[in-house]
Amino acid sequence: MLSYATRRLILSIPTLLFISFVIFMLLQLAPGDPMAQVPLTVPDEVKQKMREALGVGQPPLVQYWKWLVQVFWIEPQVMFDWMFGTDFSEGKQRVISWQTRSPVMDIIIQRIPQTLWVVGVAYVVAILIALPVGIYSAYRQYSVFDQAGTFVTMIGFSIPPFFTGPLLIVIFSVQLGWFPSIYDTTHVVTDWASFKVQLMQMVLPVMVLALQITAQLSRYMRATMLDNLKQDYVRTARAKGLSEAVVVMVHVLRNSMIPVVTVIALGIPSIFGGAIITENVFKVNGIGQLLLTWLFANDLPGVMTLTFIFAVLIVLFNLIADILYGVLDPRIRYD
Repeated sequence: MLSYATRRLILSIPTLLFISFVIFMLLQLAPGDPMAQVPLTVPDEVKQKMREALGVGQPPLVQYWKWLVQVFWIEPQVMFDWMFGTDFSEGKQRVISWQTRSPVMDIIIQRIPQTLWVVGVAYVVAILIALPVGIYSAYRQYSVFDQAGTFVTMIGFSIPPFFTGPLLIVIFSVQLGWFPSIYDTTHVVTDWASFKVQLMQMVLPVMVLALQITAQLSRYMRATMLDNLKQDYVRTARAKGLSEAVVVMVHVLRNSMIPVVTVIALGIPSIFGGAIITENVFKVNGIGQLLLTWLFANDLPGVMTLTFIFAVLIVLFNLIADILYGVLDPRIRYD
């Protein structure tokens, strides 16, 4: 298993480099000038020096190489300096946002906690709801519970977040006044009272996101459970006198989790990617809202760095999903 994971990690390096090059070249085609918002009173020679400091005006391959050095060499040094109090990155040029003129990674790190509070909790809640619902719906196929679950999941699939978000705000914030309609990103959790305030403002965005994720995962879980319940090994297990709980929750569930693990693992990078629509509806200053802001501002260094981080997370969790296959199914070997 260790040798397989090592080989996959080594092979992922050229894959990620190719992805980063494609993203960089595509973004080069987008219009945008980092000096567009600079006041007209700034002299042209000063603007030119600012362009050179930001790496603009050079050939694309030179800019791409500088970005690679900044991301893979300078930014790790910055993290090392922060962890151990050294100064290896002192005076070195980092990836700078065109919009804020500040390091891109610092902005991303500031936004990650807000995204994890909302999108991460929504993903965990959706998994905890979707798996039991999918299992019981498959075991009680065509029952009232199964039909109700199918109806709710169809709603989750059909209604987009830009509709459910304002709808929940009108019902639970405007009409009932139970929950706040705007997420306060400046709120700090210091005690139980502040933690309750944090939970209250998380309810609506988590409900919107969890509805979508639950709809997807529960249908996958139900479909795989139905497929395995019809297999011969299930009839054999029942003929041997095993209890129904052991047959369903041990034998059937373990085999059914293999495709579901792929969906769950590949969905985890979306947590760090944020939920662009939901974060904008509830004013959550997370990664999704940050990406949208950078796109509107034509902030190429920010968009480039953030999309590359998404690519790294997708490759990493794809590897984790493959490793979990071997844990769930002993027949799978990576020798």
